[in-house]
Amino acid sequence: MAMTGIAAVGMVVGEASLAPGAAQSAPAVGYGRTVSVAPGVFYRSFTVTASHGLTHGHLVVADLNNPHVKVDLLTPGEVAARARVTAMADAQDAIAAVNGDFFDISETQHPGVEATGASSGPAIGHGRPLKAAVPDGQRFGPTLPPGTSARDVIGVNSARTGGLDRLTLEGIVDTPGGVLRLDGFNQYAVPVDGVGVFTTKWGSASRARAACGTDAVRGAPCTDDTYEVTVRRGRVVGTSPVLGKGPVPVGTFVLVGREKGARALRALRPGDRAGLAYRLRGRRGPLAFAVGGMPVLRAGTPLNGLDDATAATRTSAGIGSHGHRLYLIALNGAAETDAGLTLGELARLMRNMGADDAVNLDGGGSSTLATRGPGDHGVVVRNRPPGSFERAVANGIGVFVRP
Repeated sequence: MAMTGIAAVGMVVGEASLAPGAAQSAPAVGYGRTVSVAPGVFYRSFTVTASHGLTHGHLVVADLNNPHVKVDLLTPGEVAARARVTAMADAQDAIAAVNGDFFDISETQHPGVEATGASSGPAIGHGRPLKAAVPDGQRFGPTLPPGTSARDVIGVNSARTGGLDRLTLEGIVDTPGGVLRLDGFNQYAVPVDGVGVFTTKWGSASRARAACGTDAVRGAPCTDDTYEVTVRRGRVVGTSPVLGKGPVPVGTFVLVGREKGARALRALRPGDRAGLAYRLRGRRGPLAFAVGGMPVLRAGTPLNGLDDATAATRTSAGIGSHGHRLYLIALNGAAETDAGLTLGELARLMRNMGADDAVNLDGGGSSTLATRGPGDHGVVVRNRPPGSFERAVANGIGVFVRP
């Protein structure tokens, strides 16, 4: 007889079958009691005995086959802003949440240039693209495994099927002098020689960081060869050799160029027309939700090249059951009592729990998992972030239950 409800989910996350040979390398896991957060959404604590000792973690499982359950992006309201996971979850009425992508903390590398707080990878929320990925060498987080990219995401499409994908920016700027290729979209680093666009979704943070570093070296010096063009209702209304800051009004976008891109933008004059078109193209078709992350598990197989020596407090998101079950985990982060996991162990743990695809999200002080149970006025942090306080982060993954 088919099992349903809590028992069925408990079997999936507690006793998932492993691929051949996985039993020898999978971390030993013990699970706590399964708690129903809402119909189709469940929470469990767990302990993991791995190479660096015993650590504690927290798991949310969401059934995407349930028509009332939805997963979407949590944001502070702007791309270049940060907020606590609990604040974003409560503001958007999520019942469960974890922190999301790695984000820009570059003020130590580029003195005098403010860190934007924007995430490194692409982001899609409510079916709308918010930003594209920075060049691979400009991202924050662990070294990428071979064959992966800052453009990689975990996402869910409109048919409620999730998995790994790769989102590539495709865009143009149509000008009197010809069509310019768009190389950046609301991202803190524009490729060398490129042209990027900042829209009202970016927020008020400075755009100066866009001209710092190179495609391969995040900490390389900022270039002075820059140019900025402001376009309102299809016409150029302002130009400047200095990259500015402040909100981008509705109906307006700002083009930023560096090196060859700057030279191309200098041909534009106030009154010139300028049209903008862009999209984030994936391999699996349009996505309703996506967040950037470092792939660690694909089609049930841990990726080659994962660090299996350095343990840390981790956050992860995974998809299993043919794209219809979401797994969110975050570890406790007290250095005195929690040993953490290596990236290889994280991949094997996510497979053990039932995921086929999984990403490593921002960890350490950012690791946060929260749920809202019956009687709670808002979501409550279930893990113990390092320092026992929530770090403000760029975005997160929210689980919602619709009436």
